[in-house]
Amino acid sequence: MGGGPKPEHLLVILPFDPPTAIFDRIRRRHPHIKITFHQLHFTDTPWKARSQVPPEIFHDATLLVTLSALPPSPRDCPKLELIHFTSAGTNHIANSPIYTDTTIPLTTSSGIHGPQIAEWVLMTMLASSHHYALLHKWQNRHEWGQNTHGVGLLRSLHDKVGQRLGVLGYGSIGRQVGRVAKAMGMDVLAYTAGPRNTPESKKDHGFIVPGTGDSEGEYPSAWYSGTDKEDLHHFLSQDIDHLLISVPLTKQTTHLLGKEEFDILSKRNAFITNISRGPIIVQPALIAALRAYDNHCKADLSYGDASFKVAPEADMKADTSIPGLRGAALDVTDPEPLPPDDPLWDAPNCIITPHISGLGSAYVDRSFQVLEVNLERREKGEKLINVVDRSKGY
Repeated sequence: MGGGPKPEHLLVILPFDPPTAIFDRIRRRHPHIKITFHQLHFTDTPWKARSQVPPEIFHDATLLVTLSALPPSPRDCPKLELIHFTSAGTNHIANSPIYTDTTIPLTTSSGIHGPQIAEWVLMTMLASSHHYALLHKWQNRHEWGQNTHGVGLLRSLHDKVGQRLGVLGYGSIGRQVGRVAKAMGMDVLAYTAGPRNTPESKKDHGFIVPGTGDSEGEYPSAWYSGTDKEDLHHFLSQDIDHLLISVPLTKQTTHLLGKEEFDILSKRNAFITNISRGPIIVQPALIAALRAYDNHCKADLSYGDASFKVAPEADMKADTSIPGLRGAALDVTDPEPLPPDDPLWDAPNCIITPHISGLGSAYVDRSFQVLEVNLERREKGEKLINVVDRSKGY
């Protein structure tokens, strides 16, 4: 009669070199786990593993770590008991047979992206409000810009103290942004699909990078919730200066924000940040809202200089009659990659980056930390963290 955990086979399929130090760490803590690594570059059809990963490789695996490659069908993975994704969401594999036709537990790397994405959010927010593009242009031209008309633009900026950040989707990323924003003197409002009426319901039960986030849900001054337009509009009408979009992409959140929502946010000429997925926004409506604000402000020739025109920030202390949105920072677009001729590239006061806000040297290690937490929990018979609820899509 032998004791201890049963033998396991961990199959890892990822688009980079094998993280040998991490594998060594897992082997030391879980000597009963055999590890097989297969390198596969990004697939055109996300969940299909192409010919480089023959179906039989999945046959003996009990555990799978992957970005998107999955077994072609349930019959190809009869022993598979857990799939861990290195991504924060699973919308990219939601049409795969493994997702739709099995009950194999799926876990994500939600929680690992908070630090680096929060830095990107604050970086782009401040780059816009402090008109860094203009400052950089002055430097490139070797120009001491204080003696130009552009200095009037800088005098128009408002620091973040007292401004209101609305976090649409108060998950791990939203909580870290909320934490940093609160430290800057901002007021934070949280929006979630379900109500958070008790201290326990406001807690974050997922993976948290130590020293980050909002584990107790203590930073928002108010919580809002709901799944219909009326609830969303009530939240958006709370004098929001900055809106962070951090909800998962589902059928319900596709095109969640369009002209009607941007009109509400125009009351404060809000700045929009999207680190979630591009299709959550109706992109033409966003472009129109950015142009509306820019066109109004460009009529005032007292700002900017002859070769570089940027709209100033509106007065944050009172409602304004200026239409539209004062700016946006988008790490995600619809589609991706964004075609060279897409009008979004030329939208005024809009920062676009190619879906890179979550990248960083700690990414892989933190993703495997989530797996290791769950390996320990499986052996103890405890509830796993970061489990996907297929009925909700996240």
